[in-house]
Amino acid sequence: MNQFQLSSLKPEDTNRLAIKLAENLQPGDVIALEGDLGAGKTTFTKGLAVGLGITKTVSSPTFTIIKEYRGRLPLYHMDVYRVQDSFEDLGFDEYFYGDGVTVVEWAHLIKDQLPEELLTIYLYHSGEEERRIEFSPSGKRYEVLCKELLT
Repeated sequence: MNQFQLSSLKPEDTNRLAIKLAENLQPGDVIALEGDLGAGKTTFTKGLAVGLGITKTVSSPTFTIIKEYRGRLPLYHMDVYRVQDSFEDLGFDEYFYGDGVTVVEWAHLIKDQLPEELLTIYLYHSGEEERRIEFSPSGKRYEVLCKELLT
């Protein structure tokens, strides 16, 4: 499995990267977002939304767990930070194997429910605005996607 890493000097860089990624996403794609609190997981998701042609304002679904947005592809934005039990039946598979793109913040909390093939993106603080972003693809499709996006 290949690992890809880059730096984002400011939120706008993170946003542009997410927009570029979104342009290559397909129905059924799953993106797991991990990393430091406040490092830009929701900012990254906002960029994905722009790249998918979503005009509605994207916000963190911390208390609702799942928010849906319509664009070129539907975007299913999940924040599972507050899920008490990883086996809680919230219908995740309907999203993971649906007709849209699923983004899961704090995905490790429901690791046993995630599909085997997905793209995990880690965002870490490396300065006041600077972020280290690591891409960890699981599956051939995501490896190819990362190579096209980051090389």
